[in-house]
Amino acid sequence: MTAAIYGRDIMTDGEHLVPACPNETQIGVRIGLSVVIIALRGHQAVVLTTHAPDGAAALPFGPFDPVKDRTFELALRDFVAQQTGFPLGFVEQLYTFGDMGRASPRATPGPVAAREVSVGYLALTTGSHADTRHDARWTPLFDIFPWEDWRKGPPALLDTLRVHLLDWAGQDAKRRSRAETLFALAPECRWNEEKVLERYELLYEAGLVAEAARDNERDAAILLNDLPMTSDHRRIAATALGRLRSKLKYRPVLFDLMPDEFTLSSLQAAAEAISGLSLHKQNFRRGVERNALVSATGRFATDTGGRPAELFRYAGPDINGGSAPGLTLPGQR
Repeated sequence: MTAAIYGRDIMTDGEHLVPACPNETQIGVRIGLSVVIIALRGHQAVVLTTHAPDGAAALPFGPFDPVKDRTFELALRDFVAQQTGFPLGFVEQLYTFGDMGRASPRATPGPVAAREVSVGYLALTTGSHADTRHDARWTPLFDIFPWEDWRKGPPALLDTLRVHLLDWAGQDAKRRSRAETLFALAPECRWNEEKVLERYELLYEAGLVAEAARDNERDAAILLNDLPMTSDHRRIAATALGRLRSKLKYRPVLFDLMPDEFTLSSLQAAAEAISGLSLHKQNFRRGVERNALVSATGRFATDTGGRPAELFRYAGPDINGGSAPGLTLPGQR
């Protein structure tokens, strides 16, 4: 099988795209697929992780075979089921990753000196109790991104980050402005929960995450008590979390994480677990009711530890077939 990439004829051996001419240097493109599978466990957002050959935490990932695989998504669903025993539900493509100079997402080792490119996906599921085989496990998202959890106010490690980021910025006004804006380090700066990728990229640029030290073959500058990941997988996870936080506000994606029936308290806890924010209870409920996102079931939950709470279900799209709106996220601060 032949194809053209960057204006050159290449062949595929099933996993790699390589030059058609045997006398040419075998430099091609290896395509991998990575997926960020998010669920809720208690009041925590969790992501399904496996382990890379080097033992580091990894997203479920695998190769795309241009001969065997009909589509990226079908290939993704197949290898995730094989690696984790977990069937995927909702899936959305995120972005294509593979920047030169960074440890790009590696699909599989091989004999060809190939440029690694990975297509990232976001997947949501209502169940975190799946029979995860092999080494797959559910990892709290805020173990990976501890600076993103503002449910109890600014996280404690923000003081450490402030010192190191401002030291890195030095007299560079542009660097200082980026750090203050993204991490709300100045009184006039408001925390924007959607800027997950931008914050991770700034920490990478400043050499404050382990992946930056790894890619530049030096020791990590500080210990953030975070969870590094193999290759570029934490960058992909940051992209997914930022995308999901943004979508909360204009699409009812939160209900793809909820069981069929739920209390309004559990719905708010789920919104807080994803957004990393503490939400105003009455304003949140008024927003849910105003947008007609839920309908009462007439039943009550008795395992709340207090008064029985009414159970609701997602009301679905409007009667005209339009898409339901997202959620209002009224912060406490």
